[in-house]
Amino acid sequence: MSKQTDYTSGEFHWSFLLPKYWHIWLGITCLMLLAILPWAIQWRLAHVLATICWSLLKSRRETTIRNLEVCFPEWSTTEVEQQAKQVFKEMMYGMFETLNAWYSPYWFKGRVSIEGLEHIEAAAAKGQGALLLGTHSTLLDAGGYLCAQYFDPDVVYRPQNNPLLDMFIYRARGTIFHHQIDHDDMRGLIRHLKNGRAIWYSPDQDFGLKQGVMAPFFGVPAATVTAHRRLLKMTKAAAIPLYFYRLPDIKNPRYQILIDPPLEHFPGEDEVADATRTNAIIERQLRIAPAQYMWFHRRFKTRPEGYQKIYKD
Repeated sequence: MSKQTDYTSGEFHWSFLLPKYWHIWLGITCLMLLAILPWAIQWRLAHVLATICWSLLKSRRETTIRNLEVCFPEWSTTEVEQQAKQVFKEMMYGMFETLNAWYSPYWFKGRVSIEGLEHIEAAAAKGQGALLLGTHSTLLDAGGYLCAQYFDPDVVYRPQNNPLLDMFIYRARGTIFHHQIDHDDMRGLIRHLKNGRAIWYSPDQDFGLKQGVMAPFFGVPAATVTAHRRLLKMTKAAAIPLYFYRLPDIKNPRYQILIDPPLEHFPGEDEVADATRTNAIIERQLRIAPAQYMWFHRRFKTRPEGYQKIYKD
């Protein structure tokens, strides 16, 4: 079940006008105003916000640094800190890009390139669903908008705890994604895949071993979800790796979408081998633009007995 039991995503309730929600309305108004600013101002604001977040969000900062130390041991201490700071900048860029995707989508015109679209088109031509294996990119919903310029994606989402914020995000995403599928709605996810939909799915976070197995991620054992194996077996959908990223020129950004051929003989009989294969795909994607990943999540949170602890607490 979703965390929200009294509200349905996307629906307006008169209770949202109560004083306890006024600060959310104020925040939403400010975000809408930010979306109409020129990019030259947006990316400079992103730098300021990133500096503030780096200073104030100690736990996120430490987690980011630790993740990069573990995954990129070849980097020096200075390089790790530089890349960690860049992660915060990329996150703020992504916030503005997402606002642009929601409210000023024309801004992306002429800025997007794609490789491998034929793989999704081939699956669609056969009436086959496509599970698009990607990552939690700092591009956020802007990445979904980039894809929507070439095909019709659905997305798996986790409802927000605050129902007004959830309504706001759900409606904004509705301008990008044809269907938004609650992460707890497995029947809905299966139905859409069987109906030939292309669904963006990110199997790259630590949800413990009740939903996964330990498999190497950048050479370090990590709890890796296996739900996508079951989905693929039940629906006969194609597993298609998808990655999108921002090219380096932040003053005049362009974006690239990379789509790989469907995985062959996937899923297999060994769930650890499949999890290892999935993680290797994600590693390859992340090495293209390492700082454009949400490294502030505790990717190595689960440490069973006998495994070295990664984080301080």
